[in-house]
Amino acid sequence: MDYRKSKAPSNTVTRDVQELWKDTDNIYESVAIIAKRANQISVEIKQDLNKKLAEFASYNDSLEEVFENREQIEISRYYEKLPKPTLLATEEFLNNSIYWRDPSKDVKGEYED
Repeated sequence: MDYRKSKAPSNTVTRDVQELWKDTDNIYESVAIIAKRANQISVEIKQDLNKKLAEFASYNDSLEEVFENREQIEISRYYEKLPKPTLLATEEFLNNSIYWRDPSKDVKGEYED
């Protein structure tokens, strides 16, 4: 999913708990799925931001000179305004855009007597 084009809200939204556990039958499992996806999105955003900021990096050994680069500031502001990874992951979960499975439920009858 392209997080830049997401329609996820950029601030906190109250969610219906019934809607969250509808697919998994367990609210804790739903929250765990959303948390894992939020971590994945966070890593993706961080890598993208670091890649863009590296283009403008100037490597000086002098600690006295600090340059403010307008492009870096604009990029940072853009990423600060993006919705948080948890909001993006929750939106994906509610739209059934996340593939998840429970390995313990995939193996049937292996541990049963």
